Amino acid sequence: MSRLVRKRRTHMLEQVSTQVNTQGISLSSAAAQAVQNILAEKNLEGYALRVYVSGGGCSGAQFGMALDDNIREIDTTFESEGIKVVVDEVSIDHLRGASIDFVDDPQRGAGFVVDNPNAKPHNHGGDSCACGGSCACNN
Repeated sequence: MSRLVRKRRTHMLEQVSTQVNTQGISLSSAAAQAVQNILAEKNLEGYALRVYVSGGGCSGAQFGMALDDNIREIDTTFESEGIKVVVDEVSIDHLRGASIDFVDDPQRGAGFVVDNPNAKPHNHGGDSCACGGSCACNN
């Protein structure tokens, strides 16, 4: 098999893999609007929303987000609600099925929230969680 055919076949497999990997990751319209507002306010043309694992909590991963224009070939990219989203090869496994929303809570303030169905509920035996992670405990 020629190198060109192998390269095309590999590229096609990567595209299929990317499509499978990103299924179920979504941005709400509120999150998309918040990202669009930030991009416009800061005049960041060509940037994407990068979502990544930033650490671990006692029941799963913590997530971070940044606006990024440094997109690598090994990153998974897709569009949700008109926003280009980028996820690195390690974080994508932790984000399957996740949804990203933007909330404006009068008590906690405004910000992005990742609803991760992979987070495991747990009980610390008290009223609060000290892990600072992606737990589903009652705080």
